This record gives sequence, structure tokens and C-alpha cells, in this order.
Amino acid sequence: MAKQKDRHVMEALGKTRVVVENGKVVEIGEPQTEYCPIFDKVRGIKKFTPKTAKENIEFRMRDFGMFTEDRAIEMEVFVGFGASETFMTGLRRGLIDTCVTACDGAGTVITSNPKLAQGMGSRISGLVETTPIPKLIDRIHNVGGIVLDPDTAVIDQVAGVRKAIDLGYKKIGVSVTNVKDIREIRDLEKKHDVQVAGFGVHTTCMPGDEAKEFINLVDMTTGCTSKWIRGQIEGKACAQFGTAIPIFAITQRGKELLLERAKEVTDPVLINTMKLPVQPDEKQPRPLI
Repeated sequence: MAKQKDRHVMEALGKTRVVVENGKVVEIGEPQTEYCPIFDKVRGIKKFTPKTAKENIEFRMRDFGMFTEDRAIEMEVFVGFGASETFMTGLRRGLIDTCVTACDGAGTVITSNPKLAQGMGSRISGLVETTPIPKLIDRIHNVGGIVLDPDTAVIDQVAGVRKAIDLGYKKIGVSVTNVKDIREIRDLEKKHDVQVAGFGVHTTCMPGDEAKEFINLVDMTTGCTSKWIRGQIEGKACAQFGTAIPIFAITQRGKELLLERAKEVTDPVLINTMKLPVQPDEKQPRPLI
């Protein structure tokens, strides 16, 4: 049998398409946006270019083994209120009993291990496609991760939720990037009488009509650099976490998960009541698309 190609595609740093094959960046696209306050704060990147995207992906490959069999899978907290951090806390505190996430080299993964949920998701950007890394998949299995399809490493969040339901889970967290997936997941939720906490991620470039429906279907979502999520969230968000790359809670379930997460955030936290969203110009990524 021919050895399967090692190929991973990610949209990172301003939604720049980056293709990695056999441990090397082989293709780099043009950034869709110029600036993100998170990358400025954490890595000192003032402007996205193909060069900064390539260097950052290579840094992640060196730093924690992204796209390799030695990848770190139980990791430190990277941002306060990311999807992986929120699911980690939700699992610890019993608000959810499993989560459906994605990992390079494994694809969609179902896990109830809080550290694994955090480690797989904390340092990856928008993962578009990936191929199986067998030793990494074995390591994920050994710490309580169920890889949806070890032969293909497919990223399919709907099938991941279906699998979690088949395994008997009733309170499921899932990261979603598009309205089609969350629509199908809501149908599964009704059909099987389970609770699904949908966390919208990687929303940059989402069209306006899709963003409108997406906001009505997820429990919480990141604003990313999305013109339409940010522009249509008014009157929908019941809580907001962060102001530069805000996370909006839309349902009570989303609000409870994020407030529970706030208890574990070690930095000081301001709680206040005000009209949402709060998006100070000087802190925003740009341009919004």
C-alpha cells in the first residue's frame, strides 16, 4: 500500500492559506486582513504578510510540534475565552460531558478529557484539511480522545456530534465554522433529545446572510475579524468576553459556560452591565471582512 501523503491546510494570521507537506511549508497565500491584536500582543506581529504567516506556522511546528507525531496534546491556556479553554472548563465543571473538536493530524476528535480538549485546540488556527498521523492518533486515543476517522482524519463536526450521541453523551460541546453544520447539529439535537453547546469559530469572511443565521443558531461565537458577526450581534448577545477579539454569548447556555470559564481565568476580570457589543476602535483587528 502506498504511503499516504502528509498534507495539512490551515487558514491562519489574517486567514492566510498555508499548506504544509512532510514538515515543510510548501504553499503560502495572501493574508485577507492586515492586523490582529492577539498576534500583536503574543508575538509582536504588527502586519500580516505571507512571510509573517510562514514564520509563525514554522514557529508553531518547532514550538509544540504542530503537524508532527510528537505534537504536544495537553497544553497550557493560550487565550482566556477560546473554544478549547471554554470546553476544558465546561468538562471540568460538568456543564458538558464531552466535546467535539478538531486537531491537526487527527481531524475531528471527541473527548471528555479537559486537558486534551485544551491541548488539541489551543494553538491551532482555522484547520481546513489534514491527513492522519498514526502515532499522534494513538497518543490521542491513549488519553481519552476518540478520533472520528483514523484512516482519513476527516474534519466533520456534524458526524462528530452524531458519534458523541451514539456513544451516549447528552451534553455536548462542539466548535463550528459554518451555518450548514450548526443547522444539521440543531436537527440532531432535537431528534435525539440532547443538549449541544455550539461555539462559533473562524468566522472571518463569513457572508452577511450566513452570519445572521449563524448568530441565531450558535450558543456563543468569536467575532474574529468578521464584519458581519460584529455588525449583526447587537440585540443578540447576552454577554461579551473581551473587546479586541470578542466572544459573544448568545444563549443562556453559552453565557453560563463562559461565566464558568471566567472563574478559572487568572487575570483580573471586570463584570459590568452595558449595551453590547463593546468594540473600541483602537483595539479592533483590521480590516473587518
